[in-house]
Amino acid sequence: MADGGQTDPEQDAGSKIRETRQRFKEEFVQDSADKYDSRDVERLMKDDALVDGYLTWRHSVVDDTLKMIDESLQWRKEYNVNDLTESSIPRWMFETGAVYLHGYDKEDNKLFWFKVKLHVKDAKTTVDKKRYVAFWLERYAKREPGMPLTVVFDMSESGLSNIDMDFVKYIINCFKVYYPKFLSKMIIVEMPWIMNAAWKIVKTWLGPEAISKLKFVSKADIQTFISPEHLPPHMGGTDQFKYSYPPLPDDDFQSPISENGPIVSEDESEVKDTESECKESLESSFNTELALRPKKVNFVDDGVKPDDLERQDSSSRLRGARKPLTTFKGTLLHVSPAEELSFGSRDTEKKCLIILNNVTKNQVAFKVRTTAPEKYRVKPSSSSCEAGASVDIIVSLHGGFQASPQDRFLVMAAEMEPGAGAGSPELAQFWKDVPKAKIMEHRLRCHVLESPKSILSSPSDSLSSTPTGDTQDLQTALMRLMVSNSRLEQKLDACLWLQKVLLVLVSILMAFTIYSLWTS
Repeated sequence: MADGGQTDPEQDAGSKIRETRQRFKEEFVQDSADKYDSRDVERLMKDDALVDGYLTWRHSVVDDTLKMIDESLQWRKEYNVNDLTESSIPRWMFETGAVYLHGYDKEDNKLFWFKVKLHVKDAKTTVDKKRYVAFWLERYAKREPGMPLTVVFDMSESGLSNIDMDFVKYIINCFKVYYPKFLSKMIIVEMPWIMNAAWKIVKTWLGPEAISKLKFVSKADIQTFISPEHLPPHMGGTDQFKYSYPPLPDDDFQSPISENGPIVSEDESEVKDTESECKESLESSFNTELALRPKKVNFVDDGVKPDDLERQDSSSRLRGARKPLTTFKGTLLHVSPAEELSFGSRDTEKKCLIILNNVTKNQVAFKVRTTAPEKYRVKPSSSSCEAGASVDIIVSLHGGFQASPQDRFLVMAAEMEPGAGAGSPELAQFWKDVPKAKIMEHRLRCHVLESPKSILSSPSDSLSSTPTGDTQDLQTALMRLMVSNSRLEQKLDACLWLQKVLLVLVSILMAFTIYSLWTS
């Protein structure tokens, strides 16, 4: 019980939300309803988290919050944000790869990349570029509601011709006004010294809170915020990702290895290529895991009951898998666990169970995708589930791989027509034809369990007892050496630049002295 003189924070927040809605309705909507998209107003009146986001960003000052909402909703209508699609954006903008979502930082925030060298200031395309940024932000907001973004300005090989101050100000406003609480941090990589003056102007647009989120880093420092596995090679990373369009590379989910190989491609023309690429990796996997034999398992067999042998095989597979304790209640499937799969370093922690329960009256097709298909084996990764039935999916780590908090899983489900086939060809065609609007998606994070042994043992013990410790120690030493080398190179470049400046000054001084002597 709270004291009589104290205010309950939850009640206070609720009253602020109600006050904001009421005042916005009375002071802004009634007299000028055409200023806003009715869908945005309706959402504002129903979504507490949205209003709370605006209030938090404006320190719960209702007057400031109302101005922010007014500006934000006007912008959404001006750029028709609710109806932005790929077809409404010029295709060449997607093809350049100047803006895209890919990878995660060390705090598990999605990375929003801006390749500055690919941007050229052009007044004729400014509006389209702004709508392009709005398209990506709105797409992410719908897929990952409430999850912040880390913006990365990759300024390598860029110059003054690539800097568009109006465009930069627009991007800042997107996070400052239009999408409150979306910005985790803004990382500026390898900013040329000649642009210092421009960024001093940018800082005046940000405000004190946003300035604290601004991080200026070099290639040597960026790994403070982003792991090498999510950095391109030119930043010292190991991520071999290369942007291409289509499709849009915004979710990073790929088809994992299933019990019978990779799941059937959504594009039938890719099946043969995928088959040849995965053949060697599958053969090596089967050789190292002798207990697993390449036999087909059909979890849904049109009314045919599995025999005792198959039932025993299924129970043996489930043995040792971590059972889920929470459930996400979706429109088509209930998914257990609700949020994350937990993996550890011990053998008993390398296998997790996903349980799908069909809550519809029809057959539901499903498939599971992951951001790290080389690490995980999923059984089954694509199949279907009868009405009222459930399916157990085993997700296991390959030998030699360790789970990472950045790894994600995506469960996709769609309702099938009665009597539809459940074989691989039929499912492949089904996923190719089903509209995106009818697909239920649920994302699962990866949680890494900390081994008690690693907590209790000293660093020297762990290095001597495990063969991978030496490798990790060597990699750390090598990384430090590379960072030190990079810093020395920067100092050397600065010294050479200073030397050139001094030589120029000495030359001018000598020329002036000779001229003075000559004239005298």
